[in-house]
Amino acid sequence: MAKKVVGYIKLQVKAGQANPSPPVGPALGQRGLNIMEFCKAFNAATSKLEPGLPTPVVITAYSDRTFTFVTKSTPASVLLKKAAGITSGSKRPNTDKVGKVTRQQLEDIAKAKEPDLTAADLDAAVRTIAGSARSMGLVVEG
Repeated sequence: MAKKVVGYIKLQVKAGQANPSPPVGPALGQRGLNIMEFCKAFNAATSKLEPGLPTPVVITAYSDRTFTFVTKSTPASVLLKKAAGITSGSKRPNTDKVGKVTRQQLEDIAKAKEPDLTAADLDAAVRTIAGSARSMGLVVEG
């Protein structure tokens, strides 16, 4: 018989740096899940990623206090800020431009995000990422 799902927990945890402190500890603790077990499993699963990159994770909690989790790709905004070399986007993106990204950088980001995007092909994915870049106040070149 299948396990009964109690709920889903969505978090953003830095790759390879999960620990019992907030936000991980309280979120898992209120569901009665083993916090250290999750931290070890998450850190092992994200060991191939660049340490410190925020990684979205969806944790499925079951009634027998077990869990499974799925990691997603790093948010496009984080990858765009890293590519442009900025710390934050523009507060007024239509008037204040804070950096530039090239078409090649957009393609690299789109390839990294491809499993999580609903785009039909790479060109559509690049257009999606370019829209995110413009909404952050970045100039898209090429």
